[in-house]
Amino acid sequence: MLVEFKVKNFRSIRDTAVLSLVKDKGRELERNTFAPDAPATPPLLRSAAIYGPNAAGKTNVIRALRVMQHIVESSSKGQIDTGLPLTPFLLDEGSADSPSEFEVTFVCEGVRYQYGFAATKKQVLGEWLIAYPKGSAQHWIERRYDDQKQEYIWGGMSKLTGNKQVWRDATRPNALFFSTAVQLNNEQLRSVYRWFSEVLHVVGFDNWNEGFSTKLFEEEKTRDEILNFLEMADVGIQGLELEENKFTAENLPEEMPKALKEEFLTQLKGKTVVEVKTIHETNQEQTVLFDMEDESDGTQKIFTLAGPWMDTLKNGYVLVVDELHDNFHPKIVKFLVDLFHTPKVNSKNAQLIFTTHDTSILNQKVLRRDQIWFCEKSKGQSTELYPLSDFSPRKGVENLERGYLSGRYGALPYIRKNSFEEAC
Repeated sequence: MLVEFKVKNFRSIRDTAVLSLVKDKGRELERNTFAPDAPATPPLLRSAAIYGPNAAGKTNVIRALRVMQHIVESSSKGQIDTGLPLTPFLLDEGSADSPSEFEVTFVCEGVRYQYGFAATKKQVLGEWLIAYPKGSAQHWIERRYDDQKQEYIWGGMSKLTGNKQVWRDATRPNALFFSTAVQLNNEQLRSVYRWFSEVLHVVGFDNWNEGFSTKLFEEEKTRDEILNFLEMADVGIQGLELEENKFTAENLPEEMPKALKEEFLTQLKGKTVVEVKTIHETNQEQTVLFDMEDESDGTQKIFTLAGPWMDTLKNGYVLVVDELHDNFHPKIVKFLVDLFHTPKVNSKNAQLIFTTHDTSILNQKVLRRDQIWFCEKSKGQSTELYPLSDFSPRKGVENLERGYLSGRYGALPYIRKNSFEEAC
């Protein structure tokens, strides 16, 4: 469960940006909230939507969380020898020479944690982990780099069990102590690491293909879930059918190099390929099978989403999606979001964070006021992230979509009138 994410000095984000999933005092749409089973942790939101014009930095907020996750995972595997994948805000001299900072507060296995680090491309300059197993703070990791002494200063860790000196000595300057300790079999931190590696899923549509949904449809115990998902989405098909064929060159992309194609053909000779066919009914009530690639982009994407979406809801994951509206009708977007707001479906309290341009769900019957966030560029060209609650919209009365499109909340593209006429 995600409580809060902070990022500073990363790409278009110069000042600290905070995305919070903590429920405010409003009592509307209570089904969109839940109470986490962790001491001293406030009620949380099941979803959060981020709006804003193109190039305002919405994707960079998502990318920041993904980069943080990547650094955590890569440090444990010793894969950051070429430098950390960090780009600071470059339109300000002070920021360009300063570290990027990331911090995430989350709940894992009944405990709230607060973990973060500050780093440049070459070096980790600070790292901290605070745990709240009984509600009060316990400092498990405190690490900062002293420029004058040219060494790391370590503190806290009294509650961290195990051979701390070995883990400290093994931590490289451009690696995280947290990840290194997990790599060296620290069991106390392993559940925290699993939140990054298994619970947190940060994706864009380019990261998905239909393979996972196909796999779930192949299994009898999850087949009905995929079919029910497609039926609820009303994509105009009567069902799905699996078809097995021998692997041939036609299964490989045309643009694949000849040598690589021949290698695949040799390795997969005699293997079978499972393809999903969509079932349609003719006017004469006859059944016709279509290749999935012959369906609309929207139908293909709905099928692609079916597996990850249901898997997220079933396991209580945190799903972060960039541009959820892509190729979808507004009612499909609402359907996808509503699944997270349905306690019977979302019994494990999975969460959805997404960016979108779809204003049809900017509606107090769909989203609480504290679930809506905006991104826009400041005069200094840096990204600013702020909540709708800053504007104190009236509960159940204010038309949020109209207010946003009229410019009341900012975060709209600025289009110069008559610019084409002037150019002519």
